[in-house]
Amino acid sequence: MTVTVTDETFEREVLRSELPVLVDFWAQWCPPCHMIAPMLDELARELDGIVAIRKVNTDEHPDLGARYRVMSLPTLMLFVDGEPVQALVGARPKARLLKELEDALSR
Repeated sequence: MTVTVTDETFEREVLRSELPVLVDFWAQWCPPCHMIAPMLDELARELDGIVAIRKVNTDEHPDLGARYRVMSLPTLMLFVDGEPVQALVGARPKARLLKELEDALSR
């Protein structure tokens, strides 16, 4: 299951995570965000212990979106050791997302 993070929990859940973290910046009004939500829940189960999946509602926490220059939704941002290493904008199929994660983590 994906975990929702807030302004208060972002540092602990994302920046200080021992695992790489894929953050889904989304909003309630965003249809593509809803399209990928079930796939991200699947990935959270499949990648448990390998990559953490976290969600940020940008309407409720606009400062986080602004801090990481999120301009379009959904934006999936991969953090490694507290640093953003890749941003993926827009919905995509699960296989493509897995390949992009694999590529980014193997650098």
